[in-house]
Amino acid sequence: MSTFSSYLSEDHHRCDELFAAAEAMAEKGDWDGAEAAHQQFLASMRRHFAMEEEVLFPAFEAATGSTMGPTAVMRHEHEQMRQLFSEMDQALETQQVDDYLGATETLLVLMQQHNAKEEQILYPASDRMLDKQQEALFAMMQDIGENA
Repeated sequence: MSTFSSYLSEDHHRCDELFAAAEAMAEKGDWDGAEAAHQQFLASMRRHFAMEEEVLFPAFEAATGSTMGPTAVMRHEHEQMRQLFSEMDQALETQQVDDYLGATETLLVLMQQHNAKEEQILYPASDRMLDKQQEALFAMMQDIGENA
């Protein structure tokens, strides 16, 4: 069985690959390809956020008795990323490569910092604290994946 660290870190890498593909298409001016890749990236990110916000974070908060710890920071950063997704959507709609790449540059930095915090702090803590619930929580995450 996987750990939260391995499962969600692998999902980060999958999202990163989709992000890079969308960025590369926009950079080349392939707007149809960029739009398709961007939509794949957004779907992947929405699924990832849902697995965390609907499953992992509530379980972690219940185990710690606090909603003001690392999960609050992660939720705030998810909102910042969602704002950048909107900026990217607008830039794609108007085919403004500089605007799109500007938003992706900001998003890349935010995602790298965010993922590092999750992979180095939140996921290992979740592995320890939620070990007995892991199977049930993974099943819930899988269900999100099937219905995303």
